[in-house]
Amino acid sequence: MTGKRDAMRPLSRTLLVIAGYVLALMVAGAAVAIHAAITDDPDSQASSGMRAFGDSILLLAVFGLGAIPPSAAALFWLRPCPSFWRAASVVALAIAATGITALIAHLLPQGADAGSVAGTWSVWSPLRVLLAPLFAITFLLAGLLAPARSYRSALLGATAIETAVFFWGVLTWIQPFR
Repeated sequence: MTGKRDAMRPLSRTLLVIAGYVLALMVAGAAVAIHAAITDDPDSQASSGMRAFGDSILLLAVFGLGAIPPSAAALFWLRPCPSFWRAASVVALAIAATGITALIAHLLPQGADAGSVAGTWSVWSPLRVLLAPLFAITFLLAGLLAPARSYRSALLGATAIETAVFFWGVLTWIQPFR
């Protein structure tokens, strides 16, 4: 009987994490629905594209915060798996490198051809900068729960990079308004 109970344990953990993500998505959807109901006016209807973008940012933000508990549980349960942490550290640093690339593309003059690689990075760089806080929170959480110093260093380094990318990007956006 003990063997069956142990075999169910990873499955129940996985289901618990999935349920947490589903709950976070439901809360995020409810937040967007409430926001849409509260702000339903002619001005919102006139600029429906901007409203849809704002709703998607709200959905991502609320989901990102709501996903912290199930993510923390999953990361805690993955502490004994060094291969996971090695891969997570490498992936986090690679994602942080895309943040640096997007920030550089955002800061460079906008003279690149739209069909070129530089032009494509330039067009998509603001969206990548807006995703930086979500990545930073994820990497911070993983860094705090990482079982070894090398993994913690890589993940917290990626957190610092994503934080710098976001704040530097925001500063370039608000500077013209001074």
